[in-house]
Amino acid sequence: MRVGFLTNVLAESGVSDLKDLAAWGYENGFTDLEVGPSVDLKEDEVEKIKSSGTIDISALTYCRNFLDPNSEMAEYYKSNIIKRIELAGEFNIEKVLCSTGVSKDAYDGVRFNPMKSIEASVEFLKVMVEKAEENNVTLCIENCPLMGNIGISPYMWDEIFSRIDSDKLKLAYDPSHLIWQFIDPYIPILEFGHKIGHVHAKDTEINYTTLRRTGILFNPKNGEIDSSGWWRYRVPGLGELDWNKFIDHLNQVGFDGTISIEHEDPVWDGTQEKVKAGLIRGQKYLKQFI
Repeated sequence: MRVGFLTNVLAESGVSDLKDLAAWGYENGFTDLEVGPSVDLKEDEVEKIKSSGTIDISALTYCRNFLDPNSEMAEYYKSNIIKRIELAGEFNIEKVLCSTGVSKDAYDGVRFNPMKSIEASVEFLKVMVEKAEENNVTLCIENCPLMGNIGISPYMWDEIFSRIDSDKLKLAYDPSHLIWQFIDPYIPILEFGHKIGHVHAKDTEINYTTLRRTGILFNPKNGEIDSSGWWRYRVPGLGELDWNKFIDHLNQVGFDGTISIEHEDPVWDGTQEKVKAGLIRGQKYLKQFI
């Protein structure tokens, strides 16, 4: 297994040039870059990094609601994900990470029914998968429920994979989202191991004191009905996940790809120095188990 990081958090803190991101990652012992949508993908820079033999660009990420009710935005998102798949194919970037899409009629007050979007989601997923197959790229579905996405649980993975049979369609497995949904983050690895193409290293901390007073739907921070406020994302080792057990399960199914730190920890945020320290802290913690 290799340890990389998603560029989003550094880009937000002011390091958004691809060359600078690659240089910092290599200097600090990371082997892979997962390049997010806020980084300009200049083809000459991509080519130079890919041929450098130092740090690899192993994934491009573009998670958007491809079924956005605003048809212009939906088409914009669709065209951008296709461009990234083509770019990945051109420069031998192994994976492209994506969401699926949620249609407007899937929402009913605070409830969200992903099955109401399954046919429309699969329709465009098939377009993405066909493009991935043409370009010898693996398309990996993220399991975050917060971005217009139905691929959020083992139940939904079964529904999607039963409709699309392709070795170029896999999962970007992120245990942090399973934790706050109270889904076991370990057992699905054994069930879907052959479909795990990428792993996000992100932890989740649950505030049980708040949860007992508010329940899962109420957010005391803003007084609104939603599913946050009683949990927060953390860098690996500072939340609920047993990373030794998690990585052991990955070893059991023969996963030897990238574990990419997705840093969204509010404690290690606010300045560029703290962001970098959070990434390095997560990397050091993971390496003891790999």
